[in-house]
Amino acid sequence: MLMLVSGGFGITELAKRRPAFAGIASQFDHMPWEWIAFWDLIQPAFMFMVGVAMPFALARRREQGATERQLFWHVVARSFRLILMSQILISIGEGRLSFQLINVLAQVGITYFLAYLIMQLRFRWQAIIAAAILVGYWALFVAFPGKEGPFLSMTTNVGAVIDKFVFGHANDDNWTTINFLTSTVTTLFGVWTGQLLQSARSHAEKMRIIAISAVVCLALGWIIHPWNPIIKRICTTSFTIYSTGWILLMLLAFYWLVEVKGYRKWTFPLVVIGANSIFVYSLHMLLQGWLRQAVDVFTFKFAWLGDFAPVAQSCALLLVTWYLCYWLYQRKIFLKL
Repeated sequence: MLMLVSGGFGITELAKRRPAFAGIASQFDHMPWEWIAFWDLIQPAFMFMVGVAMPFALARRREQGATERQLFWHVVARSFRLILMSQILISIGEGRLSFQLINVLAQVGITYFLAYLIMQLRFRWQAIIAAAILVGYWALFVAFPGKEGPFLSMTTNVGAVIDKFVFGHANDDNWTTINFLTSTVTTLFGVWTGQLLQSARSHAEKMRIIAISAVVCLALGWIIHPWNPIIKRICTTSFTIYSTGWILLMLLAFYWLVEVKGYRKWTFPLVVIGANSIFVYSLHMLLQGWLRQAVDVFTFKFAWLGDFAPVAQSCALLLVTWYLCYWLYQRKIFLKL
């Protein structure tokens, strides 16, 4: 959320003025097609975090007396609200009624529900289903390759064809709705990690399992990359596996710092913004332009900083957004769906 709201800390704009920053700036934007940048990890990280939280949230509801039937309908209702909220935000943002399912909230809503259903099975079957999704998704693109080939066709791949058939048009920037299939596997990886963290295993054992899993995911994604390219916009099988490897490494670093070493105070700014993630996301989608304009008025766009003005603008906007979250945090006001 911090990265999203910051808009990449203005590094992209800075690079236009100072080409020396072009290399760093490339990590704060999605790749045009093949391969991966840091910015491409944001959405899978959302999916993964949803999965990690699910075992803890469901366990707490069971402790409060919720039945399995009540849990099911709770998940159905939350999934529906997430998808509905995504459509409201999209429609307001576009100034007209609009319906699409590539928005992060919509994708989270779908994968959240599917992951919950798969969670009810024994782990062996969960793993089999995850593998079947990854292999089947790969096979789907190969079976319907498009004009330039299964993974080279930006506008005629099977995902784009499905979107044209269902919605009447392809999505902007070549995103495809069926990304939710492999994203469900990302959420499942999160579920399994959450269950590991929930277990009574020692810190050392948990870290070892996470580290090994990360290395395996990175290696496997890299190995199959020549035949199944790492592409975020269609969320290929290799991208799903490879991105999970990086997310696991990030989790490992946070786990070591916070849980093992006990360094917790520094996380407070992240806790504040994470506790109201739906609010932050909605604010970012609806009022980012207005907030930026307000900040610019009172800071004179940081013109005195010259080429570094975009960095200061983005950081100031992030600070304002964070303070709004802090104001809500102090009053225990949290937007939940």
